[in-house]
Amino acid sequence: MANRNVEVFTAGCPLCEEAVKMVRDLACENCDVQVHDLREGYATNESREKAARYGIHRVPAVVVDGKLVDCCVPQTPVSLEALRQAGVGQG
Repeated sequence: MANRNVEVFTAGCPLCEEAVKMVRDLACENCDVQVHDLREGYATNESREKAARYGIHRVPAVVVDGKLVDCCVPQTPVSLEALRQAGVGQG
């Protein structure tokens, strides 16, 4: 059986750590788990580039064999337009 490539993208927060633990607890011997910490000072260019390639805008996020897991979709970035539509900045 081929190895499954599992990537977890985090920022060191408690929810991220919970996701990493869940993935590691569930992973089997055929799962190659990699954790990408996207915090400043921790992230490598490779991690940032992978996050961009996968369309990751929020963490925690999990990618299995190059596909963002359904529980991590949609990955819509925070935008000024969406914040304005929600009433932010409008007295």
